[in-house]
Amino acid sequence: MTIMLDKAEILRGAQIELARRELWWFCKLMAPDFYKENRPFLKDLCYQLQDFDAGNDKVMVVNMPPRHGKSRTAGLFESWLLGRNRSEKIMTGSYNEELSTTFAKSVRNTIAMVKGDRNRIVYSDIFPETRIKRGDGAMNLWSLEGGYNNFLATSPTGTATGFGADLIVIDDLIKNDMEAYNVRHLEKLWEWFTNTMFSRQEEGAKMLIIMTRWHSLDIAGRALARFAEGNVPVRHVCYKAVQDDGSMLCPEILSEKSYRFIVKEMSAPIASANYQQEPIDMKGRLYSSFSTYKQLPTDENGNTLLTATRNYTDTADEGTDFLCSICYGVYNGEVYVLDVLYTDDPMEITEPAMAEMLIRNDVRVAWIESNNGGRGFARAVQAELRKRESNRCDVGWFFQSRNKKARILSNATWVMNHIHFPVNWRDKWPEYYDAMIRYQSKGENDHDDAPDATTGVAEVESQGSGFSF
Repeated sequence: MTIMLDKAEILRGAQIELARRELWWFCKLMAPDFYKENRPFLKDLCYQLQDFDAGNDKVMVVNMPPRHGKSRTAGLFESWLLGRNRSEKIMTGSYNEELSTTFAKSVRNTIAMVKGDRNRIVYSDIFPETRIKRGDGAMNLWSLEGGYNNFLATSPTGTATGFGADLIVIDDLIKNDMEAYNVRHLEKLWEWFTNTMFSRQEEGAKMLIIMTRWHSLDIAGRALARFAEGNVPVRHVCYKAVQDDGSMLCPEILSEKSYRFIVKEMSAPIASANYQQEPIDMKGRLYSSFSTYKQLPTDENGNTLLTATRNYTDTADEGTDFLCSICYGVYNGEVYVLDVLYTDDPMEITEPAMAEMLIRNDVRVAWIESNNGGRGFARAVQAELRKRESNRCDVGWFFQSRNKKARILSNATWVMNHIHFPVNWRDKWPEYYDAMIRYQSKGENDHDDAPDATTGVAEVESQGSGFSF
């Protein structure tokens, strides 16, 4: 009996020591019914988080389907960090104040867990010196004994004034598909993230973004794109409900039968976002790919083979619209984009800017849609060309009577197959690039000026000499 007791004590001591060292063992002891060995994705997530904490990565993005433990693991990760370092300062951001407070309470309750069973290992067994400060009753802002303001939970409608953080955690800020489709709402979330949360970082701070991947403009998508461009070390961990081999990520949590029943009642883009981490705007994009070129067609002596240089311009219809003007060359029926002017600047700026672009690219023919002031714009561009003593470009205008959406949809394949962009067109014309790649085949689009003008190029060149103004 004594030997058995000694073995049990030895095992208990080993488990406690492992939990201090490794997040996976800590999670197993805190929630053994959920963190099980037959759920390898959870084990992987724990070690990814632990490596993130110890490594050089500045940002970590975790995308997971619902009910698979992303918020729960994030909360236990924070509890574990506070146990290992009582001076750690953590700030979390959730959808609203209610959810952020709930998140804070879960972390606090883990630390303050009361031992009711002598055989059950609780937090105080693992980290006996880490305790909630007495009298610190607030649920969304509290301290540890010997610490000061160790934990703050906030939201886009809350406050973070006066709080500095070593770790910032963003936990599922998007409530539903209505918010995910609302680009203006996504922009406000990004502004809150960059203006408020960013400013709270202490030296050497890290950021953990853990969420369903809703949209390419959500915080996860923007962080992956922006930080990578800025050479900020980013770790990206993505778990799909249905794996590439067709198996389920965790049949105990979500079986194939349950998955198929759930997604049957959902639209394809929303199901893909929730369970496969495919942004809804990626699923519904009109243009699936674009052709690019490294250099323009030339002969063996390096002379250009372009047989024409032309321009197509769609002027801004309303105050929120963009002017989109595309200069391009033609060779063997293929279009090579040379230059783009895509802006919402007023006409006193765009008229001379377009004239300069026509001269710079040696454009010989320019077509300008005359709808909503286009004729006046064309005449103003002609005047700007005369000021510069340039008479090489024939500027004309025409009325576009066909339905814009129908034109864009019907010419999409021609655009993808026959219009070629410079390999670095994303860097050269970022707003035009974003407007093209994000255009949705169904539903509303905030801006259609870029696809509209690009479609105009396709119409002109696919009709050949049959097009005139």
